[in-house]
Formats: sequence, structure tokens, C-alpha cells
Amino acid sequence: MKTRKLTVAQATITYLKNQYVERDGVQNRFFAGCFGIFGHGNVAGVGQALHQSLDFPFYVARNEQGMVHAAAAYAKVKNRLQTFVCTSSIGPGATNMLTAAAGATINRIPVLLIPGDIFATRQVAPVLQQLESANTQDISVNDCFKPVSKYWDRINRPEQLITSLPEVMRVLTSPAETGTVTLSIPQDVQAEAFDFPEALFDKKVWHIARPMPDASLLKKAISVLAKSKNPMIVSGGGTIYSGATTVLKNFVNRTGIPVAETYGGKGSLTYDEPQNLGAMGVTGTPGANEIAKEADVVIGIGTRYSDFTTISKSAFQNPNVQFININIAEFDSFKHGAIPLTGDAKAILEAIDNALSDYKVDSAYANKVKELNKSWDAFVSEIYAEKNESPAFQGEVIGAVNAIATDKDIVLCAAGSLPGDLHKLWRTSHPKGFHLEYGYSCMGYEIAGGLGAKMANPDGEVYVMVGDGSYLMMAQEMVTAIQEKIKMTVVMLNNDGYSSIGSLSSSVGSDGFGTYYRYRNEETQQLDGGLLPIDYAANAASMGAYVIKAKNVEELKAALKEAKTIDRTVFIYIEVDRKKAVPGFAWWDVAIAQVSEKEAVKKSLKTYKDNKKTQKHYL
Repeated sequence: MKTRKLTVAQATITYLKNQYVERDGVQNRFFAGCFGIFGHGNVAGVGQALHQSLDFPFYVARNEQGMVHAAAAYAKVKNRLQTFVCTSSIGPGATNMLTAAAGATINRIPVLLIPGDIFATRQVAPVLQQLESANTQDISVNDCFKPVSKYWDRINRPEQLITSLPEVMRVLTSPAETGTVTLSIPQDVQAEAFDFPEALFDKKVWHIARPMPDASLLKKAISVLAKSKNPMIVSGGGTIYSGATTVLKNFVNRTGIPVAETYGGKGSLTYDEPQNLGAMGVTGTPGANEIAKEADVVIGIGTRYSDFTTISKSAFQNPNVQFININIAEFDSFKHGAIPLTGDAKAILEAIDNALSDYKVDSAYANKVKELNKSWDAFVSEIYAEKNESPAFQGEVIGAVNAIATDKDIVLCAAGSLPGDLHKLWRTSHPKGFHLEYGYSCMGYEIAGGLGAKMANPDGEVYVMVGDGSYLMMAQEMVTAIQEKIKMTVVMLNNDGYSSIGSLSSSVGSDGFGTYYRYRNEETQQLDGGLLPIDYAANAASMGAYVIKAKNVEELKAALKEAKTIDRTVFIYIEVDRKKAVPGFAWWDVAIAQVSEKEAVKKSLKTYKDNKKTQKHYL
């Protein structure tokens, strides 16, 4: 057997750059390159290997969490068919990746992490940045990645790489099992040489299959749906990842079955499709939630049914509601006592469409859905048409961005009050146009995610919408964007603190406590003094962004037009009124104190108990 002497790090990079995926006859390299920050735990190993692998692009990040967010956003835009490697040093460099690693796994997005680790020989211990344990020497901070990784391994001997790397790829390329994969490699092992089998580095193509469910279950689901009077579809991210959007459009146009979209599934249909009821759930439209309440059959496509989607298990009130779940993951397809159609969304939807070629919903039901679509669009138009002076209204700010975005562009957000308003209001024009990280709703994802999204979508604009709270959490990947000449447009809305949680705090009777960016008042000793003088525009300019300040929405519109002419990352600053909100149409289960001195809390508790009565077990 032919062998090739390489270090473990060199062998890892050589293997990874020869991994490809193929779906429906289209083939591409799985890894687009590597993000990294070097330290003593990886500079002499993975760093050296990347230095001599010029055909495997390397990008210097500014924060380890940020680079994983960027990799996840890239993979999301690429429908999980391509991603990045992320490498860090040991200790804090590694643990900085934990938050984003959890986000990728929760959102079922493939990312590969290669954190450095302490010496496998243990001769030098404790090494700088090592976590010591009095109970075992077989532990490091990298063990923290185990619960947030879909696959985790530590390479203590070079030959272990031969069996570990194929497992890494098996999980990353599995539509059902994908998420964060962590390959922990001690710094001395990274640099150790070994005679690896030459065949390990041959080009390998991983086929992404379109599996079908058990035939009897499919037949049962078709029979149930054929008898349905008030069916609806809840479309999740799996619809888009599968490439099933065209099949879905044809199916619902023909049958009249209404569709409500989750955060991940928004864009499954364009906003003006007559069967599109828009957002589903806590941040849903009145029409979507009205139809959900009476639905007798709910077809969940590629959704994991988060509490936001199900209105904390109270959305579907029909006592005889039957769920049919189309999902590549068996875990999700069985939820809510559903008929589980475990397999590929596109393939299964095609089979159902063919089997129900004569099925249509009643004309009255179909017409009601169309009217709900039109009435909601009229409501959105009213929000977008508002003209407020400074501070602006968040709804009209969204409208200004929506108006300039084309069918090649992406709006991206993650946390705060913006996601709910975007979910309700944004008029989607293509499946990838709405990019929300809301499985983990991670503050700080926005700008790093915008970088990754733009790298995956170089021909379109990426509009990052971010509040001041998230901006302060993590904005430094703008520097990476400047360095790589990657242009995105960041629209930062300043509401002087944590507006979303402020509103939630008020709704549970706590009056927005601890959610404003204010000085501590010397008299009251509370954080109710004057507003902090944070100059966000100056901060963005210091990182190299082209900065525009807008006083109102008319100036914002002009700024967005100007941004299109700029060839580097643009930062647009605008102040918004945190007291004025887009209406909500559903409750959310957030536990309220059962005893309190505050009358507002007592009042909220009564409302909470009333809402709890609507919750159901779907068995």
C-alpha cells in the first residue's frame, strides 16, 4: 500500500480539500476554505499546514465565535451543501467558539471546528491556558463541545485520523444528522508525522440522497389528506434546504392548501402567492394563526415545531387535528403524534402531489385564504407607508430596506425585536432572501453572519439589520469584511438598549427593568440616569466602514441608494422609537412570578393563566 508522510495537520487539510458533495447531479467541493485565529495551540500545526496549502483559502477572523457564525451563515445560504472549517488555539480561543457551535447544531447547519488542545504526551502540564482537574488528566476545555456537537473526537495518535475523518464527513453531509462537528487535535499531535495511506487523500464524493418514507405510511398520509376539509402546511427550513420550493408552489397553487412559514421556512413561497399566509406562530400573521386554529390536518414540512411556531403548543385547537410531518430527521418527523414521513421534502411532496392529482380544497376555504393574503399585504403596506420623524418607527425602517432589496438580495438578522417584525412584514421574493438565525436567536450573529452570507452570495446585496444591543456584542467581523473587500450593508437601529426584552419585561409586569443603556442614578442607585453617549457611527468608521447617519426614513432611503454605489462595507445608523411597536397577534409562554408585590405582575399572571388554558398535548 502506498503511503504519504505528512503531519497530522497536513493530512487533515489535504483530506478536507478533496471532499466533495453531489446532489441531483451537481457536484462541488464541500469546504470553501478555513476561518481561523492562530495561537500556540494551532499555529505550528494547522497553521503550518494551511500555509503550504495555497489552494485551500484561509481567512483571518477577529473573534472565534464570529468566524463560526460566518461559516454557519455561508452554509445556510448554500443549502448546507458547502461550509467552512474553523480553527482556533487552545483554551479561550476554543471556548469562544462554543456559543456559535451550539447555534449551528440547533439550526442543523454543518460547520467543522478544529480547536487546538493540550499536549497529548502530558509531559508539559499544565500548559498555558490548560484547565486542570484533580480527578482526571483526560480532560480539557474542548470537552465542553461534546453536548453541542453532532460528532466529537480527540485525535491522540496520528493513525486515529484515518478512521475519524470519514466519520466527520458522514455527519457533516447528512441532512438528518448535520450540525457542529468538533475535531480536537492536541498541539503536539498536530505536528507529528506519520505514513498515511495515499488512498485517504483521493477525491471523495459524498452523495446527498433523496430518501423516501415507508410506503404504507405515505399511503396513510395521502388517505388522511384526501379527506381533509381544512388542511394547512407549516413550511420550515427543510423545504428550502431540500430545494422543494417550486414543487410546493405548484402543489398549493393547484390544491389551494394554505401555507404558513416558520422563520427558517420564510421564502418557501413568494409573499404574493395567494396561498401564502405569511409568518406562523408567536410572531405570525392573524390569517396564519386563524387558519391554524381550525386546521384538521397540518402538514409540517422540514420544521422542528419550536414554541414560536406552535404558539407554545396552543396554535392548533381543532380537537381532532392530525399532523403529517415530512422531515429528513426521524426525530422531527414523529413530533406531535404525526404520521411520520421520514425522508426528503422535495421527493415526498412530489409523490403526494402525484397521488392527489384530483384533490382541491373547497372554494370557500380557498377564497378565504386568498383574502387573508391580500388583507395582510394591505396591512404591511400601511406599516411601510408611515412617515415618522426622528426617532423613526422600526416597521417603516424595515419597509425602506424591503423596497430597495431585489430578488438577488438577502436580509439578515438574529435577535431582538427585529426578527419578529421581519418575520411578519418582510415581503420575500426568493427562497434565500430572508436569513434569520432564530433557532438560537444569538445576539452577535448578525454582522458575522452577514460576512458569511455575502461570501456565499457575492452577486447580491446583503442587508444586515441589527439593533444596538447585538451590535455591541459582536461587530468586529466588519474588519474581516474590509480586509477581504467583501461588501455588505449594515443598518443599525439604535433603541438605547435591549428593546425586545424591555417589551417582554413590561408584559410580565417588570416595567423594562435593566434593559436600557443608562447611567446609574446616584440618588436612586438604579440604572435610570441619562442615556449613555455611545457613538456607534464613530466605532464603525474606526473599523473601516463607510458610514452614513440617517435622521429619519427619508434620509435612510437616500442612504440605502448611496450604499449601492459604495464598494466596501457600509454602516447606516438610525435611531428608532422603542415604545412604538408592530402589533403582535399571539402570546408566548414565559413563566411569570406567582407571588409579587407589584400589581402589574399580578395582572400579568392572570392573563398568563388564561393563556395557559389554551395549551394542548398533541399525541
